[in-house]
Amino acid sequence: MIIRVATAADAQYADQLCQWYIESAKTRGTGIAKREPAYVAKKMANGDSIIAFVDGELAGFCYIETFEDNTFVVNSGLVVNAEIRKSGVGRAIKQGVFNLSRSKYPNAKIFGITTSLAVMKINTELGYKPVTFSELTSSEDFWKGCKSCKNYGILMENERKMCLCTGMVFDANAPLVQIQVPDFAAVTQDQLPVSPDSAS
Repeated sequence: MIIRVATAADAQYADQLCQWYIESAKTRGTGIAKREPAYVAKKMANGDSIIAFVDGELAGFCYIETFEDNTFVVNSGLVVNAEIRKSGVGRAIKQGVFNLSRSKYPNAKIFGITTSLAVMKINTELGYKPVTFSELTSSEDFWKGCKSCKNYGILMENERKMCLCTGMVFDANAPLVQIQVPDFAAVTQDQLPVSPDSAS
């Protein structure tokens, strides 16, 4: 597997990734916010995403966003080719996007919201803790991203205090954890930044 920071040249994969988001939402039967190809391509061009390939084929993707003057950074939009899920690819991508977040924004709180048990398990291994939504960013830009999720009505009925997603946060002052990636999902560290903690 090759995992690296995506570039503008990877925009050719944006349509396919967005289709995967749609298919994943249908398969899981839970809420997943929709993404537009132009938005995904912008993340690639800005160096704010991680992309993975297995045997030369697109395998997965995840990106980051910042809020409140870089106080919060969210790792969002993890998606893996359905044919190779549970192979360690998602775990490797999560480690990569976590490292990217720590490298670009070392003082930020890294957070995410998810309905995926697999993502929750990986986040826990990385040192995330479950929190109430009140401990997440209050940025309107973040929360309006939930509008395309089928559970948005639930979120708003609860005044953004709770939904079906679980909020999780990694504090910048917490020790860094390197999670284990299976041998068959060994990572090629091409262009992948090392977090400040692991570089010391």
